[in-house]
Amino acid sequence: MTMTAEEVRKDIGNLSNPDKAQILQRFFKTGPGQYGEGDIFWGIQVPHIREVVKKYKKLPISEIQYLIADPVHEVRTAGALLLVENYKQADPSGKESCFDFYMHHAQCFNNWDLVDLTCPQIVGAWLLDKDKKALYDFAHSQNLWKQRISIISTFYFLRKDEFQDTFEIAKILLDHPHDLIHKAVGWMLREVGKRNQQAETAFLTEDDRYQRMPRTMLRYAIEKYPEEQRQTFLKTRKPS
Repeated sequence: MTMTAEEVRKDIGNLSNPDKAQILQRFFKTGPGQYGEGDIFWGIQVPHIREVVKKYKKLPISEIQYLIADPVHEVRTAGALLLVENYKQADPSGKESCFDFYMHHAQCFNNWDLVDLTCPQIVGAWLLDKDKKALYDFAHSQNLWKQRISIISTFYFLRKDEFQDTFEIAKILLDHPHDLIHKAVGWMLREVGKRNQQAETAFLTEDDRYQRMPRTMLRYAIEKYPEEQRQTFLKTRKPS
């Protein structure tokens, strides 16, 4: 029996909750001028979307493309999670196709949760032992979501104790104006520190880098440091 995107959309829609939709639209900043402007929510949380996704794990990419282009956030979320499942199940050629599809449709992963749920498992996983140029191109782009993809994808590398690309992309994004990038870079630096705090500290202190980075980025980065060391970073940082 052939599965279709429309079936997935219908199953997601059956879970809609208007009260939660209003909460999520505020949480994901969908108002005029905000980063999620115009996004539509049905009020469904990710665990419930995952339950639907389990039924459609073999949905082909040709159908997934309709889901990730949908105007409803939770439908795009389902498509994003199904692409991750598609990647996991694929042979090397299929994995490359998933990666290429992701990069070609990167504009569809247009909120931080869609990026964070997908790019380490697809973009990071595929690029682990390959040329990382695509990530650097994204980091240098003017697209907020591509820039977030560039740094969050390195989470997969960190799990393999490979830190260099996280550091290099963090340098590119160090002076970024948006707090979604501040939080993303700080989060990845914190993940480095969980594995090798000496390496993170060296990055922060080299050229007094912690002095230049946005305060939110620094706070995220040093969240797991001993309190005394954390306070030293914060108190010696020059006011922005």
